[in-house]
Amino acid sequence: MATAKSAGAAKYGRDSNPKYLGLKLHDGETAKTGNVLIRQRGRKYFPGKNVRAGGDDTLYAALSGTVKFSTKHRKRFDGSRRITTYVNVISS
Repeated sequence: MATAKSAGAAKYGRDSNPKYLGLKLHDGETAKTGNVLIRQRGRKYFPGKNVRAGGDDTLYAALSGTVKFSTKHRKRFDGSRRITTYVNVISS
């Protein structure tokens, strides 16, 4: 019989796998059709011309061309304004 009471398992020894989010192609770089431009959670960047969004908010190129970023002032539902960033692919 054990003389000491057994200790419980470690409580904080877990970690999640990396998700590899962020910009994959930057402004001025060339993108091919279907290339992933940005992996994100939620719409931090919005799809512009020749860019489509996947189900997990990933932005990818619909056509081959050069990646360009642009900003716009958008009015929100409560009347306040927000600067939003759009990702465009300019066909070359």
